[in-house]
Amino acid sequence: MRYWEDFNAGEVSTFGAYHVSEAEIIEFAEAYDPLPFHTDPEAAKTSPYGRLTAPGLLTCAIFMRMLVDHVLADAASMGSPGVDSVRWPRPVLAGDTLSVRQQILSTRVLASRPEMGLVVNRFEVLNQHGELVCEIASNGLFARRDAAGEARP
Repeated sequence: MRYWEDFNAGEVSTFGAYHVSEAEIIEFAEAYDPLPFHTDPEAAKTSPYGRLTAPGLLTCAIFMRMLVDHVLADAASMGSPGVDSVRWPRPVLAGDTLSVRQQILSTRVLASRPEMGLVVNRFEVLNQHGELVCEIASNGLFARRDAAGEARP
């Protein structure tokens, strides 16, 4: 189990290998973002992208799945107070394989809730060519190993 004390500013890690299929893109888009360049491969050919692209929120959902599988499932996660920003500088295409690079920017104990700490992250979602397809700045809350809330050494 990974607690707040186990996350250190400056730490960088990579994880995940998620293959994005055309069927998954279309299924998600038909339900939540039914724009033609997400749902119709033929119509997408005349879009600015020239082919079918994944909705940005599908990319975020895939990122979240990888984060849970590789970090949060074995951590004392207590949720998140929010995402500060999300950017999609390059489209995700059918056949792409995505991975995540996590950089921990800072950590601190919450003054109002000393039993937990905040971890400030920058996540980069990369395709199989190492190209940035999504950038997420977000914050995570984690239980402290010392539930009494004594200061971190």
